[in-house]
Amino acid sequence: MLSGVGGSAGPRRLRWRATSVGGMDDKEILSHIDDLVATEHDLRAKLASGQLSSAEERERLRSAEEALDQCWDLLRQRRARREFGENPEEAQTRPAGEVEGYMQ
Repeated sequence: MLSGVGGSAGPRRLRWRATSVGGMDDKEILSHIDDLVATEHDLRAKLASGQLSSAEERERLRSAEEALDQCWDLLRQRRARREFGENPEEAQTRPAGEVEGYMQ
């Protein structure tokens, strides 16, 4: 699940919580993907306008990219399980290091 950190005046930070995916459906996962993509665009815009340091932007961007990879992987697992007559609810979020190593 994603959680926002910081107030409306501060930068919006979204983080994927792999331990809280129980009960999420495909639509919810896609919504989180949309949130992460918006966050990624926001970070890049803030870097371009000088509101973020390069180091801060790189770390936050890395976190968003890892979370995106985990979301897409979970969605693909759910779809594959459904296609082969298995329960999509049994799909589990894999560690970021594992999904980051996949070939596209």
